[in-house]
Amino acid sequence: MPRPTATAEPAPPPAEAVGPLIRGLAVLRVLGAADGRRSVGDLVRDTGLARSTVDRVVSTLARTGYLRVEGRDAVLVPRLMELGNAYLSACGLPDRLGPLADALADRLDESVSLAVPDRDGVRFVAQATRRRAMSLVFRIGDLLPAECGAPGALFAAEWTGADWERWRRGRAADPAGSRFPAVPPYPGADAAGSFDRRAADAFRQGWSVDDQLIEPGLVAIAMPVRDGSGRAVCAVSVVSHTSRHSARSLGEAVLPRLRTTVAAMEAALSGTAEAGEGAEAGGPAEPAEQAVRGGPAAPAAPPPDGPAPYSPAPAAWTRASKQELGPEFVESLARGLTVLTAFDRGPRAALPLTAVAEATGLARATARRSLITLEHLGYVAHDGRLFRPTPRVLELGFAHLSHLALPQIAQPHLVALVEQVRESASMAVLSGDDIQYVARVPTVRIMSVNITVGTRFPAYDTSMGRVLLSGLPAAERARRLAGADLKPLTRHTVTSADRLATVLDLVARDRYALVDEELEEGLRSIAVPVHDRAGRVVAAVNVSMHAAGGSAEQARTDLLPPLRQAAERITADLRVAGRYGRLARE
Repeated sequence: MPRPTATAEPAPPPAEAVGPLIRGLAVLRVLGAADGRRSVGDLVRDTGLARSTVDRVVSTLARTGYLRVEGRDAVLVPRLMELGNAYLSACGLPDRLGPLADALADRLDESVSLAVPDRDGVRFVAQATRRRAMSLVFRIGDLLPAECGAPGALFAAEWTGADWERWRRGRAADPAGSRFPAVPPYPGADAAGSFDRRAADAFRQGWSVDDQLIEPGLVAIAMPVRDGSGRAVCAVSVVSHTSRHSARSLGEAVLPRLRTTVAAMEAALSGTAEAGEGAEAGGPAEPAEQAVRGGPAAPAAPPPDGPAPYSPAPAAWTRASKQELGPEFVESLARGLTVLTAFDRGPRAALPLTAVAEATGLARATARRSLITLEHLGYVAHDGRLFRPTPRVLELGFAHLSHLALPQIAQPHLVALVEQVRESASMAVLSGDDIQYVARVPTVRIMSVNITVGTRFPAYDTSMGRVLLSGLPAAERARRLAGADLKPLTRHTVTSADRLATVLDLVARDRYALVDEELEEGLRSIAVPVHDRAGRVVAAVNVSMHAAGGSAEQARTDLLPPLRQAAERITADLRVAGRYGRLARE
């Protein structure tokens, strides 16, 4: 149950604001604060909107692919992350500085994060975490009070008197910090004024310390990263635990390396970074978008044939949806959300009105009203000529969705697949020379295939294993085949390494594998690959059935098309979710 959120009385919207967009974003904010799931009845209560209004908003967001409806619940889905991705792409910080943060984390063996100022708070935009029993659990998009952490003091060091007054008013109105659900409840942190002192110390020292301000045991050191004008655009923090460091020993251990990394980051922002500068911080790291942690490297593969399961909602698409759904589709809401994605369609971080209209296919007047609305709500800033997205866009479910693991992303697509084909469906990843099931949706039958999540089988004689092996680099695949113990599990099992190599070549060419009674007599399965954003095979999904239920050719005809569609939808979600985050396999 989410904490109730206390907010100051909002300013009245301007006359040209788009009411349906305001109401739709209110629903998305509530869902984001509730970790992505809320009943429609709860949405009515939490937003104060009429039931009919919430129903239309939910219907529109489901049509755009930003949520799905499960019974009485509205559930956010990964495609919504394209809004946050638009901000992260526009600001450029994860792309330019993320590899340097990864390198610093590798060198220090501590978690490293990038955070930006967001009104009177601090919002994370990149994380390079270390997995330990006691490790950092904040997510990209999480908002922290400025006073509860090292980055906030750095940003507050540049606040004006009006900024400080706004912060004090906000804390007086919300002493329990309910606007910051990512932080455990705290009793009015910094009531004695230590935040003022820490901001002054940060200004004088050029760095800031968090000595268990957020929760016991967590310590951090942060430094600002400045642009060419000297403005602190973000802060880079090294985070540890008191079982490893005190606040003082952490500073002594990391400040020299942190200063070197900050210099490299500032050079990267100014466009003067040399190729070798990343090595000073420990060498270049693999881009986040290329990693599903624990998965083997694989050669790039082309995207699935045909159109993407999801596509942006340009003006023509919204008109067609309106014609099909009628009053259940709120066209002005869909148009307004499309405006946010415009900032992810070019090299510029800020766009004039004309460019936004051209990118979305909207009339200038329509795009202008949407931008006025988004600016009123704090999702867009305007300098008189150019518009740019703000970090507040990340509050629209990004933190929750960025923390989903591969099985959680796949599960709803497997459920839909099973409902369509009436056979069991699974997902697996490579684990050594075996496959390991990470998601499964069984069908309901008197006789069914009894496999559970965590089950392992040899890769060589399973359909998912062959798909995964076929996606490996040629040298890696040959090495595995050379060392494989190809035991006959049934009279049909392929036990010749040469024959298996030929089979894997065919699987790579055809992009599916069908295994007929090789793992167990009477069991047939067909599998296809799932690709990450870089085009690598990171998982496989299959449908399994009794061989007596039909011929192998019938399985290809009846099951392969919907199976491929499900894999394409999972791949599409991974491309969005994995752009600025690392997806865990389990």
